[in-house]
Amino acid sequence: MALSVKEKVAYGLGDTASNIVFQSVMLFLSFFYTDVFGISPAIVGTLFLVVRIFDAVTDPLMGAINDRTNSRHGKFRPYLLWLAVPFGLISVLAFTTPDLSPDGKVVYAFVTYGLLMLAYTAINIPYSALGGVLTADPGERVSVQSYRFVFGMLGGLLVTAFTLPLVDWFGQGDKALGYQLTIAAMSAVGVIFFWLCFAGTKERIFPPATQNSSFRQDMASLWQNDQWRILCIAAILVLFGMVIRNTLAIYYVKYYLGREDLITLFVTLGMVGNILGCALAQWLAKRLCKVKAYILIQLIAAVLCVAAFFVDSEQLVLAFMIYIAWCFVLQMGTPLLWAKMADIVDYGQWRTGLRITGMTYSSIVFFIKLGLALGGAVAGWLLAYYGYAPNQVQSEQTRQGILLSFTLLPAVTFVLVAAVMKFYKLNDAKVVQVRQELERIGT
Repeated sequence: MALSVKEKVAYGLGDTASNIVFQSVMLFLSFFYTDVFGISPAIVGTLFLVVRIFDAVTDPLMGAINDRTNSRHGKFRPYLLWLAVPFGLISVLAFTTPDLSPDGKVVYAFVTYGLLMLAYTAINIPYSALGGVLTADPGERVSVQSYRFVFGMLGGLLVTAFTLPLVDWFGQGDKALGYQLTIAAMSAVGVIFFWLCFAGTKERIFPPATQNSSFRQDMASLWQNDQWRILCIAAILVLFGMVIRNTLAIYYVKYYLGREDLITLFVTLGMVGNILGCALAQWLAKRLCKVKAYILIQLIAAVLCVAAFFVDSEQLVLAFMIYIAWCFVLQMGTPLLWAKMADIVDYGQWRTGLRITGMTYSSIVFFIKLGLALGGAVAGWLLAYYGYAPNQVQSEQTRQGILLSFTLLPAVTFVLVAAVMKFYKLNDAKVVQVRQELERIGT
């Protein structure tokens, strides 16, 4: 069935709220820890990775809880209502800098970042799964995800355009206070958007009334889904490359291009590219098979990363153009990736008889977050390896290390994503076949 624009916008506002935190973490948290809070980049890299280990438990657990939730609001929507305020409060704590000893700062960072990721899991898993139960129409699924990520990237645009200016305005020279108050203001907006998403959406697809499986049976069913395994590998790789590049973007502008004053403009224009790419995903999906389109997107993204390696630090316009083009191209694939998750839920039900929407989404989101963690960790470790020292003139070795890590390493990962997706067989024709079979048996 076709969804109204109003409902698609309401669903998209949920990702605006999520992205206020997601983009803050991806773009600014590493820089905040190293240059404001005073933690070494090697410890920051380890922090990002260690906390993600807990996601191996919390993500599938949250998915299982969602699949077994039965309320008058549905299985997934209630969590947007219940957890919005706690999520906002914990976001502020993560960007708060208490006066502690060096070891105390590390402990505080581990605890608050761990709580932030736990809260993110608790609200983002049901939000993501909600997109798979709004409609069964494959074309509408792409449309829903396009709306989601356009509005999600608008949240990212809010972060990139206003974070540093608001930090200066709120802090008046005190960056620690500036970051705390900036995240507080953005989190308040996020809470409102989560509530609007809850109010404006409706769950329409449910598992068979007779379905009564155990957690172990759900996990076994998930493993039998061979296309799920392929998408998990692709997800971790694409996020790994994306996060390394986005984490190092600030360092690239400040220390390689030598223009700290252009950081906000650089990441903001990149976010504009993200938004335009997401907006055109549905147009692309109507003209090219989603699988072929996704492979092509990854290869073009890799070429753009390689091209950036050969840009001299004086070629500012060219550096900006390539970064914007990379953001535009890569983000065309994001709605396609998430639309595939709903297809995989259908495929899993068709193959095993169990419809486990929450478990499927939560497990793939785990690999997405693992890619996020590995990308952030490796970025921190690479900065330490190349001798990065915060707020100082960097050596030529460090500058070249930042450049190589920002360009060639992500390029390799995007080529690997394209190679993995060659084995993915849920093309448009197969998805239609699966959906018709499910409708024939009455699900």
